[in-house]
Amino acid sequence: MLHKSIFNWSGGKDSALALYKILKDDQYKISGLLTSVNSAFKRVSMHGVREELLDEQALQLKLPLYKLQLPEQPSMDEYNDKMSDMMQHLRDDGFTHSVFGDIFLEDLKKYREEKLETAGFKAVFPIWKRDTSELIREFIELGFKTVVVCVKAELLDERFAGRVIDDQFIKDLPPGVDPCGENGEFHTFVFDGPIFSQPIEIEIGEKVFKEYKSPTSSGNMGFWFCDIKMK
Repeated sequence: MLHKSIFNWSGGKDSALALYKILKDDQYKISGLLTSVNSAFKRVSMHGVREELLDEQALQLKLPLYKLQLPEQPSMDEYNDKMSDMMQHLRDDGFTHSVFGDIFLEDLKKYREEKLETAGFKAVFPIWKRDTSELIREFIELGFKTVVVCVKAELLDERFAGRVIDDQFIKDLPPGVDPCGENGEFHTFVFDGPIFSQPIEIEIGEKVFKEYKSPTSSGNMGFWFCDIKMK
């Protein structure tokens, strides 16, 4: 029996590789993508990617796209309420499993599992606990192409934003930065790969620095965002 599943799609490399893996697993039928969108700016939450690029990814992946519309900086209560409503909608439509591209953040995995269990879902993690150095090599070797759209300023300078991830990018990462950016060091947008029907033609735009209130301290966190557009 195939489990009707929603894939939690960020638009980045970990999502793309996890989707590649789960599509080959005959236990699951991926019947849609779910992405959080900043409704004020019409961009993917955290990654800052334009909504039309997200739409184009879904088109090239040939999968329906469900958007969780969020305010610019939602509270945890707001996020949980909106996500709960979305999961109930999906449950009513026959979905039973929810798939993620997480690799090794234990607290996040536990949070997802607990919330999903309450909603009547099971969580699935196709690339969980894989070595991130091996994962990024596999990603490149499979023919995926991805551009860095956001970097954490305290760890990476603005020159990393806007770069395509290749062997040289990995070599240039400072010590302590995860090669998959699994600790939030950087985020990406995938524009080509074996799961796409055709590449997405993009062009690199301006870079912008933004600060946000830190969820774990009294200070702020700084990020460099690189805008990308459809050609």
